[in-house]
Amino acid sequence: MNQQHTAPAADLAAEPAGGPLAASTDSGTTDTGATLPVDADLLQLLTPTGVRVETPENAAYRERVAHLDADALRGLYRDMVLTRRFDDESTSLQRQGELGLFPQALGQEAAQIGSGRALAPQDYVFPSYREHGVAYTRGVDVADILRQFRGIDHGGWDPDEHNFHLYTLVIGSHTLHATGYAMGVQRDGLVGTGDATKDTAVVTYFGDGATSQGDVSEALVFAAVNESPVVFFCQNNQWAISEPTTKQSRVPIHQRAHGFGIPSLRVDGNDVLACYAATAEALERAHSGGGPTFIEAYTYRMGAHTTSDDPTRYRTSEQEELWRRRDPIDRLRLLLEAEGAWDEQWAADLEAEGDALGERLRTFVRGLGRPSTESMFEHVYATEHAVVTAERRWFEEYEASFTDEGASRTHDQHGGAR
Repeated sequence: MNQQHTAPAADLAAEPAGGPLAASTDSGTTDTGATLPVDADLLQLLTPTGVRVETPENAAYRERVAHLDADALRGLYRDMVLTRRFDDESTSLQRQGELGLFPQALGQEAAQIGSGRALAPQDYVFPSYREHGVAYTRGVDVADILRQFRGIDHGGWDPDEHNFHLYTLVIGSHTLHATGYAMGVQRDGLVGTGDATKDTAVVTYFGDGATSQGDVSEALVFAAVNESPVVFFCQNNQWAISEPTTKQSRVPIHQRAHGFGIPSLRVDGNDVLACYAATAEALERAHSGGGPTFIEAYTYRMGAHTTSDDPTRYRTSEQEELWRRRDPIDRLRLLLEAEGAWDEQWAADLEAEGDALGERLRTFVRGLGRPSTESMFEHVYATEHAVVTAERRWFEEYEASFTDEGASRTHDQHGGAR
């Protein structure tokens, strides 16, 4: 690679006020969600200005990304750009009435792409509902994600084909599924064999709000006592819908794992290299039989919680602008430019690729048609279920009552107009 720019550890303190390195204990200040104290061990390999960070403490993590040459870095940039284009296009489709709902991942691309690209093919992922970038790295056609948000499918892809489970909307419940799956992998002898193509780990993604759920605590208990090969990847985007993280935890979230006996790490979630390195370390521990790891990727949800949310009601434009200056995509572009790895023709081709993706998504979604109302009763259970059958029958009668024939029958049944 070309000349490497480095930033000494002292430069990390030069963050804007209220940033991730700021520690505010003034109870009289307004709680914006941005003043959560961050410990000095925050792993960062790339500053917001695209400068590599070299300290004695991060040397081992720098080694884990040393093999990422210019082509690999451009690949990570491409992944993040296309993930954001998917996010933007899907949000627009929802605004146009083509989707019922959509959860944005705007600003969290580095956490998802960095961690996703560190996974081995045999590793298995249990996502929540915002892991569009991770889905992309697992080979899921992102268009299929929109089947669920169009309301025509409970998922949209084959989990076994991609080792990527369906999205889970019940907050935190999938961490137990992931831990159970990891315990199964362990009992199947797929951990600690020394065979890099065989040893398997499980990664589960969730947000800061999920750590307030009992399911997550239970998952941490089971994973710890069984030394299960599972990585708990918490994307702390600082907002559980409208509640700031400071209303949920008095300490950085990763420190909660210590009480369960699980090693943990806090990483700059807008630094794709740091997220890659941290996940690679955790996966190595899991693959070798070393047990679980908890990673807190400290990032920021630049968009709304979902398209039904209005973030202007609970946070300030000043805070949003502060985090826009830490955009994960801009950060990597600055590094590519500084190291002579930026190519204008390649960038133009990438923009065209994004435009083609946008057009394909629009055509795909509009071609899906509208789901029938009766489809909500399909595939709820693998076999016939008495409660669902009764609800389906009631709904059919309810809909029929709006037809002329149905209304007449209802009239007769009840002895006249009501």
